[in-house]
Amino acid sequence: MSNIIEGLIEGGKATTGPPFGPALGPLGINTQDVVKEINEKTKDFAGIKISVKVIVDQTAKTFTIEVGSPQTSALILKELHIEKGAKAKDEIIGNLSLDQIKKIANAKNLFGNEIKDKVNQVLGTCKSMGVTCDGENPREIIKKIKEGKIKI
Repeated sequence: MSNIIEGLIEGGKATTGPPFGPALGPLGINTQDVVKEINEKTKDFAGIKISVKVIVDQTAKTFTIEVGSPQTSALILKELHIEKGAKAKDEIIGNLSLDQIKKIANAKNLFGNEIKDKVNQVLGTCKSMGVTCDGENPREIIKKIKEGKIKI
């Protein structure tokens, strides 16, 4: 019989407290081992909230950890080295290069067969957060990509 415990934690900072500790205790699994493995698998996402799923096989007393993909907005904020997006829709909080946008698009499991589709999704998130791309409104960059003026 398997039990699944899911939670959202900051990369590399899982503890034996909630959400995992209290849920794992009654299952007879060493909570410290689980936390140690979660922190090892999420250390590259330090400063970013990420979803984690712990699948426990109660009979065998074993566990498997699956780490989700961080939110696009969290990756954008990390790339900008800031904590929050714009408060007003016309506020600009930062600027990313197209190379940074590509890096974020490649780090995510986004929809689309081509990288340009994924880049456009990241640019859409930038627009809603008050982030420009190469000093321009992300909508303009999306338009240039669709028109073929910018090659991805």
